[in-house]
Amino acid sequence: MNKEKSSFRYRAAKDWKRNRSLYLLVLPVLIFYIMFHYKPMYGAIIAFKDYTPRLGVNGSPWVGLENFNRFFKSIYFVRLIKNTILLSLYNLIFGFPAPIILALLLNEVRSKKFKSVAQTITYLPHFISLIVVTGMLTNFAMTSGLFNDIIVMLGGSRSALLQNPKLYRTIYVASSVWQEIGWSSIIYLSALAGVDSQLYEAAQIDGAGKWKQLLNVTMPAIAPTIIIMLILKIGGLMNMGYEKTILLYNPATYDTADIISSYVYRVGLLEQDWSYSTAIGLFNSVINFGLLIFANRLSKRYSETSLW
Repeated sequence: MNKEKSSFRYRAAKDWKRNRSLYLLVLPVLIFYIMFHYKPMYGAIIAFKDYTPRLGVNGSPWVGLENFNRFFKSIYFVRLIKNTILLSLYNLIFGFPAPIILALLLNEVRSKKFKSVAQTITYLPHFISLIVVTGMLTNFAMTSGLFNDIIVMLGGSRSALLQNPKLYRTIYVASSVWQEIGWSSIIYLSALAGVDSQLYEAAQIDGAGKWKQLLNVTMPAIAPTIIIMLILKIGGLMNMGYEKTILLYNPATYDTADIISSYVYRVGLLEQDWSYSTAIGLFNSVINFGLLIFANRLSKRYSETSLW
């Protein structure tokens, strides 16, 4: 046992000496995650307490699963779960393949100038502040806004689009795709750049056209990247940010717009019910964790690619 310990210490010291600069390089990242991701996990125990700032985390009385039961019995439970799942699925269905398609299209462009301009135009929305984007959407969706002008040109009538619960999800998902399609395509363009050109040449010699090259060369080459990104996307399926929702929704659209994160924001910060909001957030995180494991196992079973 002592020999194993001394051997391990020797290897660790030798590895540290050889890769000291790399360890120092990764140190700030480790500190960041420990301070802002792992340390705050301690606060999750208030989900099982009746927390008040005066008593503190340790001094607040335990209530067990009372906060979770309260959420499960809440009149908002079904609405929140339904809206979160539907918006997440729509984002996955329409938002996930969009950057892949864009990357494949840009990869076929031979004009470097046109490709550069197209990439710049599609990247730009990602760098626009979310509050600016939601402000633009609010103005465009007004009765006298751009969207209504287009609707009138097509023979429709004017209406307050963001006041219509049936249109909220369409506006939310479409704007999300528009904002992220260019930025998300970067990783797929990088994967496409790594495909061996000799494979395309061999396919051309075999008589394969562009479509068959896409199916038999391009897609198999970037499939591992697509699978990893899909696993990560599924793992965060329920983790929709509250910022865009609280900037776009209103009481008229709560039935289709209100999601778990926006409800946590209202309950936790506006109503100051910290234990209840933490319980809801913890429940949401556990669901996401389960989805991540499920997606990874499914990928591992049916393909050679997985996160672990």
